[in-house]
Amino acid sequence: MIMDILVSGAGVAGLATALNLGRQGHRITVVEHAPCFRLKGTPIDIRGDAVDVASRMGLLGQIRENRVQTTELSQFVDGQGVPIAQVPMDEISDSDDDIEIAREDLVRIVIAALPSDVTIQFSESVAKLADDGDGVLVDFSSGATQRFDLVLGADGLHSTVRRLVFGPEQNWLRHLGLYIALADLPGEARSDRLNPMYNFPGRMAGIARYKDKALGVLMFRSDLLDYDHHDLDAQKKIVIDAYSEERSWKLPEILDAVRNDPELYFDSVSQIHMPTWHRGRGALIGDAAHCAALLSGRGTSLALTGAYILAEELQRSADNYATAFESYEARQRPYVEFAQRSVAHGGDLLVPATSSAITARNMRLRRSQELTHDPHL
Repeated sequence: MIMDILVSGAGVAGLATALNLGRQGHRITVVEHAPCFRLKGTPIDIRGDAVDVASRMGLLGQIRENRVQTTELSQFVDGQGVPIAQVPMDEISDSDDDIEIAREDLVRIVIAALPSDVTIQFSESVAKLADDGDGVLVDFSSGATQRFDLVLGADGLHSTVRRLVFGPEQNWLRHLGLYIALADLPGEARSDRLNPMYNFPGRMAGIARYKDKALGVLMFRSDLLDYDHHDLDAQKKIVIDAYSEERSWKLPEILDAVRNDPELYFDSVSQIHMPTWHRGRGALIGDAAHCAALLSGRGTSLALTGAYILAEELQRSADNYATAFESYEARQRPYVEFAQRSVAHGGDLLVPATSSAITARNMRLRRSQELTHDPHL
């Protein structure tokens, strides 16, 4: 049976869901709150079984062609920019086949593969849902109303669909004690693409270079903050205030980039833990269902496997959505649990809380890397 399916969110999870379900012949509408696709972000990883999923989706060849090496070229530096130690890949990556790709490249690859009849509406979002068992009546922020057979929330950590179907975000959010900001830093693009990271207690400032681009990266320790996720000025003030007492290394330039970036990315480093990802004719995909946080390096992989598994289960169940949702959860949850467990030490590695912790990390890494490169071993 061909269904009318609404996908909320045009990130990797939403686009991959639209691609897989659209190829099955379903009528897919994607709504995105932003006025365009969100391309900003440090390069992302495709790992483990997600590599095989990308192959089955017909995307792997293009993904490998666009591979970058941002993490492999990352290093910790002191206040003068002198390298202290390399970022340890064995602590960052948990997969033998780890493909790093610019977010914008992956998004463009998926967009290009979408069936021509997939509809994408920007500056639109879900305002109200009414599931009567036979379908879902959706009221949109624009004032439009439309009926769908299924509604899939792929709208990220702060999912509107999740709030409308399952209740407030705070019921499911597990804050990991960190925030991250990304700002365009074009003056720091370099051909060697080395990626320095500087620490002082509870703070990290870095530069992520890839292709012909550079981003200023700021990560800091903080309890959960109360602010409007759509208020750019409020977000900029939080970031600038967090670094107001430190002017060393390249912080002045990075903070200027924060002030000047009209598309600053800022959010908490948090996870979403839910006992189920579906209710009635609604289900959640990607970060909306089970955000593992950037420290896991598996958010994109979970988006790809979840989107593929859900589509496969809907096809196997002859579109019996209830059976499909149950099977999707059963197959996807082990991937999620693995990814969410993997973040235990990432914060201590990237953002040590104290001066002594920074010194201890640096000494440990330098000793380990001296042993690794000792020609007599």
